[in-house]
Amino acid sequence: MTDAHYNPDPHAHPGLHLIAIFEAGKGLLAFAAAFGLELLGPAPLLRWLRELTLRFQISTDHGALAWLSNAINPDSVHLAAALIFAYGVLRMLEAWGLWRVKVWASWLGCISAAIYLPLDVYALFRHPGWTSVAVLVVNLIVVAVLARDIFKRGR
Repeated sequence: MTDAHYNPDPHAHPGLHLIAIFEAGKGLLAFAAAFGLELLGPAPLLRWLRELTLRFQISTDHGALAWLSNAINPDSVHLAAALIFAYGVLRMLEAWGLWRVKVWASWLGCISAAIYLPLDVYALFRHPGWTSVAVLVVNLIVVAVLARDIFKRGR
């Protein structure tokens, strides 16, 4: 059921276009990260981890760093790259849908942005500062714009 006041013309929704551009940017960054992981492979990651532990004199005998150094191998790098690439595809699909003013894209974006809100609030209390505030505000704006779009459609 569509609201009689809802304008389906994509040009009538600059907020959705702005969010679409933002999501496309995240998708492109994810693609770059996935391809970068595939090109680099595990050797530079292990070297970087070793240099990090030496610089900060962190023990790699136990804990998360020991697990991480054991987990970095060709298979895990391929898996990580595939997951990051899939995330990029999802962001690009959302961007395309928002640009074309598709209701499913508004739902996808609203839900995916809302999932981060508790983490954003946690980060604000754990690491107060303008960055934490900015991330929270941006996510709140995205959720509000997309929720408004969904609501105006009468769904």
